Amino acid sequence: MEQLTCYDCGETYPFGDVTRCRCGEPLWFETDAAAFDWPDASDGSLGRDALWRYESVLPATTPTGLAAAAGGTPLFRAPSIESTDGPRVHLKVEGVNPTGSFKDRGTAVGISRVDGPVGTVSHGNMALSVAAHAAAADREAVILVAEDTPDSRLAMIAQHDPHLFRVHGEYGRLYHDTLEHDLGAAFLNSDAPLRVAGQKTVAYEICEAFAPDAPDAIVLPVSSGGQASGVWKALRELDAAGLLTATPRIYLAQTARCDPIAQAYRRGASRVEPVTGEPTAAVSINNADPPSGNRALAAVAETDGGVVSVPEEAMLAETDRLAADAGVSVEPSCAVATAAVRDLAAAGEFGPGDDVAVILTGSGYKYGETEPDTSSVREIDRSDVPGAVRDAVS
Repeated sequence: MEQLTCYDCGETYPFGDVTRCRCGEPLWFETDAAAFDWPDASDGSLGRDALWRYESVLPATTPTGLAAAAGGTPLFRAPSIESTDGPRVHLKVEGVNPTGSFKDRGTAVGISRVDGPVGTVSHGNMALSVAAHAAAADREAVILVAEDTPDSRLAMIAQHDPHLFRVHGEYGRLYHDTLEHDLGAAFLNSDAPLRVAGQKTVAYEICEAFAPDAPDAIVLPVSSGGQASGVWKALRELDAAGLLTATPRIYLAQTARCDPIAQAYRRGASRVEPVTGEPTAAVSINNADPPSGNRALAAVAETDGGVVSVPEEAMLAETDRLAADAGVSVEPSCAVATAAVRDLAAAGEFGPGDDVAVILTGSGYKYGETEPDTSSVREIDRSDVPGAVRDAVS
């Protein structure tokens, strides 16, 4: 029987019953990776088989269609953005996933495993990913977005014909609403066990590219903590399989305008407290109350890493720099990661002998000017969500 485990207290549950432990922390799949070895890549298949080359450590089997194309993203060294006294920087470009972000990894595994309608609480990359993958699998999708979601972003999601609801009220509570109510759809939210299982494959790909060695550090943006959880889970599994010469340190980057995990790190705390965020261009990581924030902090602590806050001006300048100097267009939420590398190098955390892999989580090409069509978006109050969603998918 497949089991879910709490990283914090060790409690186990059968898959399908719950997604969070009774202690309040999120669950992930209990994976026996001791016998795992790198797949044969002598035929040059590394980077071409997508994330499904790691099927033996995933809770789903290789699908057909769009989900089969998730993962397998490029990793390359970018000397043009390296400093003379800084580390070797390797960029993992997740923007080439089918819908332009790392979210496709978790969606692909989730939609390949669950039956019936799927849903998510998101106003960005995850919403687009779930809508697109559901369309490709001929499944219904329910997308709950915040009332301040721009029409241009709604139009991108709406083109895949999901049940799209713009929810008025306390958007931060919607994540919990989907756990507490039977909405008639399987919600693949930011830290759902199936999503974390898919998202861990980015670290598998990074470490396989460095094998038999390993990068000294992996740096990534953090919002809910789901992606950081996936990277940590992968490193734990690869260590259990004996495939790491040393465990890469995990460093997380946030925008200074909304940095609850960084604030907890600076306090030396093991628990993240909600903050009151400010408006920021980093909309994809603007999460004031991250549901897996504590797990992200635990990942940093166990790997001797850190958490960095990046000022808005530095983030925007880094976005331009990545495009002009590295040829990579990213959304601002990604640029905090390479900006953090520069700050960490200046602080002596990285030196010229280090290899640092930076996960660039989403493409910047998706956010050009468009004429938005939001005619299919339904406006509802938060209290109406259970009934409206059940009616939509019934």
